[in-house]
Amino acid sequence: MSEALHEPFEDISKQRSAEQAGIWIFLASEVIFFGGLFLGYAVYRYRYPDGFAQALAETNLTLGVVNTILLLCSSATMALSVWAGHAEMRRLVVLGLSATLLLGCGFLGVKGFEYYEDIHHHLVPGHPEFPVETIGAEMFFSLYWAMTALHGVHMAIGLGLIGWTILAVRGERLAWRETAHLHVVGLYWNLVDMVWIFLFPLLYLVGRM
Repeated sequence: MSEALHEPFEDISKQRSAEQAGIWIFLASEVIFFGGLFLGYAVYRYRYPDGFAQALAETNLTLGVVNTILLLCSSATMALSVWAGHAEMRRLVVLGLSATLLLGCGFLGVKGFEYYEDIHHHLVPGHPEFPVETIGAEMFFSLYWAMTALHGVHMAIGLGLIGWTILAVRGERLAWRETAHLHVVGLYWNLVDMVWIFLFPLLYLVGRM
């Protein structure tokens, strides 16, 4: 199946260049968005170091480590899929994407269980039985819930894209030898992983030791 040419492009190469430019602009906007959240975290941590340190000690480090391992493994399987696309190995593309999908779903499952534990232990800003009384602790968990939830939404979108790509490759609806679409999905997934690599130390490690 050949790649479709759409107006107003005159040839496939220009269309691909525009697609690549579009995804890089989108990724840059996402980096700026999360960068603003990280900046807010840094400002409030500077203002309330004790509150942030005590609140961070309440997060579940074990589950954070498990999820980090899952995402690092998913980065490897996604890289395998992109490589297989360049090598025109359809089955390996599907295998790598399927593994990435399972690892991503595993991440969300672990995170959902962690949310359940957080709620059970009243680690919700504004809760009358919030366990940490130090000023700034509730701000930490406000940022914790906001940043991890936004990351989870981005993960869910990424998993949807991966699922669609698997179906497209298996059903030959995607020009699978043309790796542009697979490359875009890989870039998006790398963004999701990169954001978590920043979130993990900020929410689970900094000041804990």
